[in-house]
Amino acid sequence: MRMNAGWRAMELADLDRVMAIAEVVHPDYPEDRAVFAERLALYPEGCAMAEIDGGAEADGSCIGYIVMHPGRLGVPPPLDSPLGALPDSPDCLYLHDVALLPAARGLGLGAAALERMNALAARRGFRWLALTSTPGARAFWDAQGFRPHDGGAGLAAKLASYGGGMTYMTKPVKG
Repeated sequence: MRMNAGWRAMELADLDRVMAIAEVVHPDYPEDRAVFAERLALYPEGCAMAEIDGGAEADGSCIGYIVMHPGRLGVPPPLDSPLGALPDSPDCLYLHDVALLPAARGLGLGAAALERMNALAARRGFRWLALTSTPGARAFWDAQGFRPHDGGAGLAAKLASYGGGMTYMTKPVKG
């Protein structure tokens, strides 16, 4: 039986689900609940939950999340750190995190997340999408048209907070 899946706005009550999904999907990159709560408070428009409905074990359960916010090109926030505030004069939409459980495979949620990101960036007048890719996700982001951004030593120092092999990547927003 084919399950229906989609994205909906994240709510404060979803943070326990976010943390549980993050523990499964990103065990090597833990972040405090307060980081997600702050991103949701600062930019709720950029936070969403993936849900499935239909099927025996799928009763509207959350199987992923996406968190994004305005940012500055070449200036990713350090891992597991609060922003304090959104940046002045942002020039990109930064993908802080996207996490999909194995149950999400084949449901089109990854492509839908990227469409959601691009649409939000276009509505808000951003010309760029940006993210920090883990080594294991790099091939996926390459395939989606993201390219490494050369930000010099300053960017390399920021990426060091994430661990080895991280790549800061950007992609122009589709009009």
